[in-house]
Amino acid sequence: MINVKSKSELEKMRKAGIITGNALHYGGQSIKVGMSTYELDKIIHDYIVKNGAKPTFLGYGGFPASACISINNEVIHGIPSKKKIIRDGDVVSIDVGAYIDGFTGDSAYTFPVGKVAEETLELLKVTNESLYKGIEQAVVGNRIGDVSHAVEEYVTSYGYGIVREYTGHGVGRKLHESPEVPNFGKAGHGPRLVAGMTFAIEPMINAVGDGVKVLPDGWTVLTKSGSPSAHFEHTVAVTPDGPVLLTKPTII
Repeated sequence: MINVKSKSELEKMRKAGIITGNALHYGGQSIKVGMSTYELDKIIHDYIVKNGAKPTFLGYGGFPASACISINNEVIHGIPSKKKIIRDGDVVSIDVGAYIDGFTGDSAYTFPVGKVAEETLELLKVTNESLYKGIEQAVVGNRIGDVSHAVEEYVTSYGYGIVREYTGHGVGRKLHESPEVPNFGKAGHGPRLVAGMTFAIEPMINAVGDGVKVLPDGWTVLTKSGSPSAHFEHTVAVTPDGPVLLTKPTII
């Protein structure tokens, strides 16, 4: 069942979304060459807690950290570690959520670190742009397939691969709600969008090929090709006035 939120519930979601978006932005600004992903996770954790929220991911399904931090060919769900050091030329994806007043946000961004290869920067640019192509379709009367198709059409025009095993999803009182929001699909298909629906649109795009594999840790997802991957995400509300980014940061 798709949970449609009331005006007061959307206000609570925006509160959770602001902390989520700000934690993501702050984490990105804190990245330094030579730091571990464990250190970066602690910075994000402390920011969320300081602002009165709980890290949504911490303990979710047994996940041991407050943020998923994935580097280069790691697509999603990277586990922060003292042994994993961020280096010049890396791209670092941070995926994070903050839970407060009964609701959560969910947002992700892939940050370039130092001197990154031009072709990888292009992947990041196109993936981020595809997110907004999807957001443009999150309007009353459209269908989930319109969102999905907009993302797919944009990234495939550049020859990139779309991760198909993992998708966007509804967000609200729970991190994962209905409906699923794939990054591929047919326009005009799927659930119809109504005001009050809230979901995460999150393109996960590989430089080469669609294929992914999961490490023995049971979490970290890699590209099968070994090529870099990019991940961008916002939690979006469908409103009579158009899509609203619930996880848009306020500290930029």
